Amino acid sequence: EVQLVESGGGLVQAGRSLRLSCAASGFTFDDYAIGWFRQAPGKAPEGVSVISNIGGTTHYADSVKGRFIISSDNAKNTIYLQMNSLKPDDTAVYYCVAGGGGLYPEEYPYWGQGTQVTVSS
Repeated sequence: EVQLVESGGGLVQAGRSLRLSCAASGFTFDDYAIGWFRQAPGKAPEGVSVISNIGGTTHYADSVKGRFIISSDNAKNTIYLQMNSLKPDDTAVYYCVAGGGGLYPEEYPYWGQGTQVTVSS
């Protein structure tokens, strides 16, 4: 059974940093792409960053390029999202996902329960 458990969310001031973690089980990173989506109130889910299961290629949304860094620890079956220079617009529930490999939510059949990130101005 695929399980994705996020941690590390919280309340942070604009300009500061936060690191999210996602512990994965039930599959290996060779099986699926894995990454992060987010959903702000009243908005559709947005792909933030993913790591492909083919070659480990990373993809980022334009809105986070240069500020967020995705990484993985294959030995721990865990991925991370280092979020720097946070902005109030980054406020959302962040979900760990596993599946297809792009930045479209329909590509990902597996979602974690989400962790709230709130950035105050």
